Amino acid sequence: MEAVVFVFSLLDCCALIFLSVYFIITLSDLECDYINARSCCSKLNKWVIPELIGHTVVTVLMLVSLHWFIFLLNLPVATWNVYRGSRCPG
Repeated sequence: MEAVVFVFSLLDCCALIFLSVYFIITLSDLECDYINARSCCSKLNKWVIPELIGHTVVTVLMLVSLHWFIFLLNLPVATWNVYRGSRCPG
């Protein structure tokens, strides 16, 4: 069971890193005026909630599987994502 938890966590973290790179590339395109602000916001806003869900699932999974140290490492970022997701429009 422990191996499954860490494999899922690894895959989820890879997806979150990919999503962070996508955010950086999209914001870079906005900075260089390749896309306008409305287009940038519409591209990025649809990925805020999936990022929130992905990080929260890993954090709760670490709590349930009793990996306290990893849970405590993930808790500040998960709290920030919940705060940011609650402020996300529509």
